[in-house]
Amino acid sequence: MQRIRSLAAASVVAAVAAASAAFLSGSAPAQAAPTPLPAHVFAPYFEAWTGDNLATLSQQSGAKYLTMAFLQTQTKGSCTAYWNGDPGMPIANSTFGADIAAVRATGGDVVPSFGGYTADHNATEIADSCTDVNAIAAVFQKVVTTYNVTRIDLDIEDNSLTNTAGIDRRNKAIKLTEDWAAANGRTVQFVYTLPTTTRGLADSGLAVLRNAVANNARIDIVNLMTFDYYDNQPHQMAEDTKTAATGLHAQLRALYPSKSATEVWNMIGVTEMIGVDDFGPAETFYTADAVTVLNWARTQGLAMLSFWALQRDNGSCPGGGAADNCSGIPQTTWQFSQTFAPFTSGGTTPTTQPPTTAPPTTRPPTSAPPTTRPPTTAPPTSVPPNQCTAAAWSIATVYNGGALVSHANRTWKAAWWTQGETPGTAAVWLDQGACGTQTSAPPGSCTVAAWVSSRAYNGGTVVSHNGHRFRAKWWTQGETPGVAAVWEDQGVCNS
Repeated sequence: MQRIRSLAAASVVAAVAAASAAFLSGSAPAQAAPTPLPAHVFAPYFEAWTGDNLATLSQQSGAKYLTMAFLQTQTKGSCTAYWNGDPGMPIANSTFGADIAAVRATGGDVVPSFGGYTADHNATEIADSCTDVNAIAAVFQKVVTTYNVTRIDLDIEDNSLTNTAGIDRRNKAIKLTEDWAAANGRTVQFVYTLPTTTRGLADSGLAVLRNAVANNARIDIVNLMTFDYYDNQPHQMAEDTKTAATGLHAQLRALYPSKSATEVWNMIGVTEMIGVDDFGPAETFYTADAVTVLNWARTQGLAMLSFWALQRDNGSCPGGGAADNCSGIPQTTWQFSQTFAPFTSGGTTPTTQPPTTAPPTTRPPTSAPPTTRPPTTAPPTSVPPNQCTAAAWSIATVYNGGALVSHANRTWKAAWWTQGETPGTAAVWLDQGACGTQTSAPPGSCTVAAWVSSRAYNGGTVVSHNGHRFRAKWWTQGETPGVAAVWEDQGVCNS
């Protein structure tokens, strides 16, 4: 997530101004032990590069808790983080210290956020940039002690999802910081903010969490960015939020088997992009969606709600596209903030709500399935999976390295720990050969395009997978041909 914009800051209430003045004059008292954030908190992102006053917008919007975006290095290879990568905005009380004190004076708090799309793309995210784990941990600790915060957000997307060295360094630094906090009587929580599909994390996001588990790094919240799907499909964004978070819940239950279902819901967060997102009008989060998500998140017991970004929470550009200073839809100023604010533990629901905008009642048509089956070069004569001696692979099962499974009439061996990665698609699975008498063509001999787990398919689309053609019965994404009922096996393809 990364935008650039500016709003004119209004004057803050007298109590806030007094708190800021006391801080700047040096008369503020020594930092008291910080109070952890509420167990259920609404904390939208604040675009820290705009020059807007943090405390002013918090007071105007009613959003008491804010996630401050972003901390990053100025250049790749550096181990020094600045706000927005700007050397003129160091991690120091002189930068945002007075604003944070003013926010706290009115009962709120902040969550510093590292990363964001620009930093992740340009390798100026702290762990991608710096190769010294101890130096990365020192930056985390400096943020904690400078601003007396109890939570750090890590926005990991784009190139940071595939930088395996950076992922490992980051998680090692998290572990060092958690150990440091425990030794010094501090509370520090870490949030991973990750992109998602409509059914849960893609494997790249799961890999970040698997590495955290391997490094004994405690991740307190996994926060899904439930927008920018870029799948060229119609969307009902509130419903997609539910399916994405429900998919994540299943993934986390497998990753943290000692946690109960309730405990896992308590470590999930969602971040919406209010109004029109970067993809365009097909992915629009309406004010009515906010009400739906609020009620659902309360019922499920989510840890946090957020959105991108506070400065967009106004309707000054209805009918527009994604922008940094407005939502692109009709709404009242601060309407999303006021809708989500009661999610914070102890919050109260306003007695009146402004009118909401709802998504269209009809969805754009998808391509219809063909009336006849596509021709195949040979009838399906392969051996059923149950004739293999190894147990059939299951998407929900966790496998250790060396485990044997059967899938698509072949035996596969896990090279390392895995869960949810499809044999024949993911590199973790080593092909041990056919099990039973095989007459199907080997994978890769089909002329039809191969199935891709991250791609969305309309009903009627034909793909190839493990030597067979499959036709989608309806819209699908991330569901494996030969496993999911949505795919109809069209038989062997060998030409």
